[in-house]
Amino acid sequence: MKNLKKKTFFTIFIIISLFAFVFAIFFNIQTYHKEYTGILNNLTRMRNLTIKRPESFNKEMKPINDDELHNRKVMDYEVYTFILNDNNDIVDKISHSDNDISEEIITKAKNIILNNTRSKIKIGCLYLESYAYNFEDNNSLTIINISNTRKMLLTNLLISLLLIVIGELVIYIISKKITEWIAKPVLESFDREKEFVANASHELKTPLAVMMASIDCLDVNKKNEKWLNNLKSEADRMNNLITKLLDLSKTEYLKKENFSKNDISMIIEKRALIFESLAYEKNITIETNITEKIIFSCHKESIDELGSILIDNAISHGEENSKIIINLTNEKNEIKLTIVNKGEAIPSDECEKIFERFYRNDKSHNRKSGRYGLGLAIAKNIVKAHNGIIKAYSKDGYTTFEVRFKKNEH
Repeated sequence: MKNLKKKTFFTIFIIISLFAFVFAIFFNIQTYHKEYTGILNNLTRMRNLTIKRPESFNKEMKPINDDELHNRKVMDYEVYTFILNDNNDIVDKISHSDNDISEEIITKAKNIILNNTRSKIKIGCLYLESYAYNFEDNNSLTIINISNTRKMLLTNLLISLLLIVIGELVIYIISKKITEWIAKPVLESFDREKEFVANASHELKTPLAVMMASIDCLDVNKKNEKWLNNLKSEADRMNNLITKLLDLSKTEYLKKENFSKNDISMIIEKRALIFESLAYEKNITIETNITEKIIFSCHKESIDELGSILIDNAISHGEENSKIIINLTNEKNEIKLTIVNKGEAIPSDECEKIFERFYRNDKSHNRKSGRYGLGLAIAKNIVKAHNGIIKAYSKDGYTTFEVRFKKNEH
């Protein structure tokens, strides 16, 4: 359920965030394109006006008095036209706005004339450039001061980024609310399912106990011995299943107020000693590397159950004449438990699935050994209740179950 809520939240968050980013990008692109087009159009208009002029002048000649060019006003930008003679000397200067021609503009014009070829329109990146120009073959140079445009575009970009940051916080809150709304019926259904399993298991426990007691009281003879043994075997299997379901239900409702400080080293060491006889039947040896006196705030019975499940699982799936290694270490910020056995590897795509309820990798083996795919689900519940992490992986013929508990969580 927790993973479902995470996936739902991130899906909603990413979708809404993408819409916000696309809108911000579209707005800035549209603004940029509008300004770029405006600058280009003004440069083109000035070119169309100046193209009527003679192609050359000598140094003594004054340019033709073109009233249309001199009186041409541009409201959106500071536009200046410089008329040149054949020697690239400026012979006329025209301002197409209310601004006077400053020395800075004149210096910029001289630099363009000196360092650039004709028949060239240069606008550049509007976020970086302060001037755009058109240097024509007909001895004219048009310069547009776009510094105000650059400032406006940069301001829009910064405002967009700021709004995105603020928007992400709003989107985060909205995504959480939507996730809770979507997950609520699923969570309620999941809780009802868990409650049903717990109640059904409790209700089945009593009649099953009566059935098993009745079977033991029946007279056994050659005629009914086979059927009674079958009944007893299936009753034992059902009793085992109900017990597991009850254990699963209990671990789903573990509360921190029931936790207390316990020596987890002693708990795991004791579990290893108890399972040595079972391991001996398969010629498996158990080796322990347990750091002494690791104190951990936990639910003692659940940690004991966790150790039993993982060690029993290692023995069940371990090869004969092999070794099981149990490591418990006290690291800087966490307690680490690993149980390693040699045996059939867990496929990489099933390393997470094995912790699901009723999941069985080898169904025939589990059925023969009376397993129902609940042990590792119980182990996962216990670890999650203690804010820990459990995982499994196989490498080089060895399978490792690893559990990590954060010490500072309790």
